[in-house]
Amino acid sequence: MGEQVEIEVPGSGRVGGWVARPEGPPRGALVVIQEIFGVNAHMRSVADGYAGDGYLALAPALFDPVERGVELDYDEEGFRRGRELVGELGTGRALAIVDAAAGWLRGALASTNEAGSGNAPRVGAVGFCWGGTIAYLANTRFGLPAVSYYGARTVPYLDETLRAPMMFHFGGKDGSIDADAIARHREKHPDAATYVYPDAGHAFNRDVDPNAYEPASARLAHERTLQLFHDALR
Repeated sequence: MGEQVEIEVPGSGRVGGWVARPEGPPRGALVVIQEIFGVNAHMRSVADGYAGDGYLALAPALFDPVERGVELDYDEEGFRRGRELVGELGTGRALAIVDAAAGWLRGALASTNEAGSGNAPRVGAVGFCWGGTIAYLANTRFGLPAVSYYGARTVPYLDETLRAPMMFHFGGKDGSIDADAIARHREKHPDAATYVYPDAGHAFNRDVDPNAYEPASARLAHERTLQLFHDALR
């Protein structure tokens, strides 16, 4: 369903990405923001899935300015290298790529007959793990409606102001995000939708990882995510 593309990012040059297109006119567009493992087969399948739901979806390869074509395994070395790449890239460059990806998507929407009208937002962001935090910041910095799945790095930024609809998904068994951290999300952003899935741990949407995937929680979270984008990207 998808294909490789490149987008131009000010200050970073050309960055790769995976774009998946719906069969019919798009309902809107989504920046799909990776975990620390790169735009691997799982993240490409996530983008493909959103295309199947009717959205034009683009997963930019955030690590490309540091190392092109990163696809890491879910093992100790993959975690180590992923965290290292996050540090080398930095939040500012990650956000610049997301902003450029959103611009690319707006251009693609404008070239269709379903580009929309008026000031209605047409591009949103959904991110996972580290990408969940970047999705949150895409909301506070760029005004994108956003959904964050188990964004464990968001707490230091919770004083920022939401500029669009926002949703948070957390696993009740996630050792990296404790109850106090979740409570701070609710306290700082009472207007956001914050959900906890009692049977889920970290990365419960990662269906290629039997140690993480929790299908019932993933299905419910996906239904809620689609509802937010259905309402926000009209």
